[in-house]
Amino acid sequence: MTSGATVWLTGLPSSGKTTIAHELAGRLRREGHRVEVLDGDEIREAVSRDLGFSREDRHTNVVRIGFLAELLARNGVKALVPVIAPYTDSRDAVRLRHEESGTPYLEVHVATPVEVCSVRDVKGLYARQAAGELTGLTGVDDPYEASERPDLRIESQRQSVGESAAWVYALLMERGLV
Repeated sequence: MTSGATVWLTGLPSSGKTTIAHELAGRLRREGHRVEVLDGDEIREAVSRDLGFSREDRHTNVVRIGFLAELLARNGVKALVPVIAPYTDSRDAVRLRHEESGTPYLEVHVATPVEVCSVRDVKGLYARQAAGELTGLTGVDDPYEASERPDLRIESQRQSVGESAAWVYALLMERGLV
């Protein structure tokens, strides 16, 4: 059985978190690893539909996702978690849960500038916010507390998706998790 781990990819909307996670997942699966991508939007729809976007609700959502990731990782799955997780205390709570159970946890900050994210605008959120149709957009009119000491910082605007995924893979290898 391969060892499990959680790789939490945090960053602004449209920073590249999910794209990098799926690229990495493909490589890990080809090598025979058990992998799950816990996409923030999918988890919110399936598990946290009862939550809004207040600070408290965002914290609760992150803690729930962290629980699921730790459960998977503790059972030999590589849990790749592309979730904004805008608050340091929420990410710290997830890290602590992993530490307490002895489950490997890596935090990757996909540090793409908001100007680049707003051009990518994968889901049209930045356009909706600019048109006044949306408020509370992380990094624009709602806070995003960037990771001060992530295990890895990726500037996705400076490299390809494959290169970004390779950096995360190299971190997993460095930590003895692949």
